[in-house]
Amino acid sequence: MARVSSGITLQQLHYFIEVAAEGSITAAADILYVSQPTMSAAMKDLEARVGSTLLLRSARGVTLTADGAEFLGYARQVVEQAALLEQRYLGRPPSRRLLGVSAQHYSFVVDAFVRMVKGSGAAEYEFSLRETRTWDIIEDVRTLRSELGILYRNDFNRNVIDKLLRDSGLAFRPLFLAEPHIFISRKNPLASQDRVTLADLADSPRLTFDQGANNSFYFAEEILSTLSSKQEIRVSDRATIFNLMIGLDGYTISTGIISDDLDPEIVAIPLDVDERIEIGWIGHSTIPLTEQAQQYLAELRTVVAGFGVELLG
Repeated sequence: MARVSSGITLQQLHYFIEVAAEGSITAAADILYVSQPTMSAAMKDLEARVGSTLLLRSARGVTLTADGAEFLGYARQVVEQAALLEQRYLGRPPSRRLLGVSAQHYSFVVDAFVRMVKGSGAAEYEFSLRETRTWDIIEDVRTLRSELGILYRNDFNRNVIDKLLRDSGLAFRPLFLAEPHIFISRKNPLASQDRVTLADLADSPRLTFDQGANNSFYFAEEILSTLSSKQEIRVSDRATIFNLMIGLDGYTISTGIISDDLDPEIVAIPLDVDERIEIGWIGHSTIPLTEQAQQYLAELRTVVAGFGVELLG
């Protein structure tokens, strides 16, 4: 059996990656067609060989320890490189591609995801894109449900977001700075203006994304979350918020980057406020990105640059 270092086998790495993805030794064993005792023994042997506890076991399944999260990043890299070697020198077909992304509700994130999938050239893949709440994005990346998270910070929420990321072993890497815009229906009377003010919006329904149990001004997806509004509607998905823009002439505040292909009925109008929105990606501080994650970020930068936005970093 092939060995990668100090008695650790590629098979053990495959097993470990699947256990981490499923959050269950039993579920991983079922997927890989091995017995549960075999999978459990393989995980215990792996932990003994590396001299560290990688998994926390409970009646509900398993979660990664801090050492386990770091180990998973390197395990993915090794398995990915081994697959490339087999593909190049043994003529084996490309392996199944994997990537999870969690993000706030941005159409450019979807645009980049579409480009990545089309450009992957993979016969088999398992990709996931979760548009979700701010807290859940951080939690998804912390637990490695997703490798990448896309969210914003500004002067108001920066300290809170950065502390939460540090405490979770994550880091924020800036992608670009955006001038605040409102998204509204093309048929909204404000759509004819070059810019709008907060006074212009006083009688319009403000549409925001619900943050659930972790509802906080600091976790809001929109800037100016502390400002009161006479009419406010919270929603949980992008399709609903766009329908309310069209049906109720509502608005939401965002980056101004919107795809005509994905959202043809919505336009972006600059909002006259002294604010900036910093969009970035989050990932584990000590875990290198997989090749697939790097490809996604490259597509994301390409999409954003296509709107004439200057990239950071």
